[in-house]
Amino acid sequence: MTILALETSCDETAVAILRGRELLASEVASQTAQHQPYGGVVPEVASRNHLMHAPRILRVATANAGISLHEIDAFAATSGPGLASSLLIGSSIAKGLALGFSKPYLAVNHLEGHLLSPFFLSATGILPVSNNKHGLEAPATDEIVPNISLIVSGGHTLLIEVQSVGHYRLVGRTADDAAGEAFDKVAKMLGLGYPGGPEVERRARHGDPERFDLPRSMIASGDHNFSFSGIKTAVRYLLPRLHAEDTDDVCASFQRAVIDVLVQKTMRAARACGAKCVTISGGVGLNQQLRGELREACENAGLRFLAAAPEICTDNAAMIAFAAALRLESGSSSSVTDEIDPNLAIA
Repeated sequence: MTILALETSCDETAVAILRGRELLASEVASQTAQHQPYGGVVPEVASRNHLMHAPRILRVATANAGISLHEIDAFAATSGPGLASSLLIGSSIAKGLALGFSKPYLAVNHLEGHLLSPFFLSATGILPVSNNKHGLEAPATDEIVPNISLIVSGGHTLLIEVQSVGHYRLVGRTADDAAGEAFDKVAKMLGLGYPGGPEVERRARHGDPERFDLPRSMIASGDHNFSFSGIKTAVRYLLPRLHAEDTDDVCASFQRAVIDVLVQKTMRAARACGAKCVTISGGVGLNQQLRGELREACENAGLRFLAAAPEICTDNAAMIAFAAALRLESGSSSSVTDEIDPNLAIA
């Protein structure tokens, strides 16, 4: 079974082709440079660029995979959540291809793509865990479910209990800003580049994480929810008394506080749900300190830890193709009349 998937939920135009468990192609056209002057994503600019990039990377993906569109068995696209004007581009293309070639269409939840992405491993490329041609050992099903998944990105901070593919329970979510959004806004306040997460992480390596006592909101709330608006406000109140030489310390202190909350909340959720495994995915999941501390916490608790490969932490179509393949294998498909949903929930 060969699946072609498109991902256009925000500002990355992505196409991937998956045959069975072998990823034949994964192409991403980034729009970071176009949105950098605005310090964030402009929906109209994003959708316009999707229209320009999609035909080109479709050609590149099929050429790199060495196949034609006639050989595709199913077409998939992200149907939500995301920017409506962006979602429409990818879903319309996938629906058109499915109709044109009389093949199944699958509408995929962007969050489910992230949720399943840790079950890809990176060796000489991006590989699903079931592909063992490079000697990678896939964990047995009873070793990974139930598992707790931390999805942490610019738009989402969620804790999901995973019982099996398609069976998810929302355990915790942010009450306001996502962690990645807080990283970006703090970076903007400090005059750093966009996107802000990598810039804050880079500066934090040279700073003192104990210099500024920033809030760990809701860390003792008794539930598994998050809040990151308070720490963003706390940094804003620091600005009038900061000097240029303080930036590294602010970044280190901010990052330290956010990671404390993410790790402690995730581990509490894992204990409460009796999880055997903890996974992390999403753009903020690229943060090396966060990965390292969550891995260490899992090792201390005797839990398996899986992180999405760096190549598929940010928005990409490989994770959408993988989620679509699992759906198709279970006998599930979508109708081309299905609408996008910018507020689509995972559970």
